[in-house]
Amino acid sequence: MGHWTDLTAGTGCTVVLGPAAGMRAAAYVRGRATGTREFDALSPRHLVPSIHALLLTGGSAFGLGAADGVMRWLRERGRGFPVGPGVVPIVPAAVVFDLGPIGQSDRWPGPDDGYAACEAAGSAVGEGSVGVGTGATVGKALGIEHAMKGGVGTWGVRVGDLVVGALAVVNAYGDVVDAAGRVLAGARGPSGFADARAQLAAGVGAQRRFGNTTLAVVGTNAALDRSQLGEVARAAADALAWRIRPVGTAVDGDIVFAVSPGTVALADALQVELLAQDALAVAIERAVTQARGQGSVPGLADPA
Repeated sequence: MGHWTDLTAGTGCTVVLGPAAGMRAAAYVRGRATGTREFDALSPRHLVPSIHALLLTGGSAFGLGAADGVMRWLRERGRGFPVGPGVVPIVPAAVVFDLGPIGQSDRWPGPDDGYAACEAAGSAVGEGSVGVGTGATVGKALGIEHAMKGGVGTWGVRVGDLVVGALAVVNAYGDVVDAAGRVLAGARGPSGFADARAQLAAGVGAQRRFGNTTLAVVGTNAALDRSQLGEVARAAADALAWRIRPVGTAVDGDIVFAVSPGTVALADALQVELLAQDALAVAIERAVTQARGQGSVPGLADPA
């Protein structure tokens, strides 16, 4: 995974690169305000058997152009779906909306930035206010002036030879809570957290409702096909409901991707589904606990 970050503009992008031969992938849509590219390639019925990278990007629909740079990076290395004398890299992409709240509304990731994220890719991945999480915010149900900083979080678990990892960028309308249901980061009231879900259920909420999305990628070395990965993505989406309140709203573009280039044989894919839930729940928490504030929006990782 690799990040490209523009702190001044308050935006960025994050790429998840597969091996040269590609990786099997699927997705589950939880929200109702998505922005995507090459999404059909994730269907088990699609011609291509695998993808070569995933791009998560800021800039709303404008940021989808950063995938051109990812494709260029892959093509230069001969990675892609073979088509006669050349290859076509398959790069599904999804966006978060970060135009303006804490950065610039006229700057978003482009092809050169997607390329730079590929150049930066490695096994050590930054968390917090980096990459696609640079301009992320959470707890916007009462307006951006009451919000807190979101970001990127990662986590992984291992059971024997089986590995399941998760990456999340949390740019949610709602609050982020811990395992006990206590708000970690969210809409701030005059004397603490306002409890966004309770406020919205009571009919109190911000008029400006655009600008939200949580995107997640769960990856495993298990030998799962695309149909099985689709079920992993669906199961992992439960972690969004565990940690974000409310989640999957009409103003959130929440998507969970599941990928595997692996060959570890399993008797039951349910184990991967459960571990994916666990890893993603922690990744969501880390997306806010590792995030530094920007402008007037505070973050939990701000110096005391």
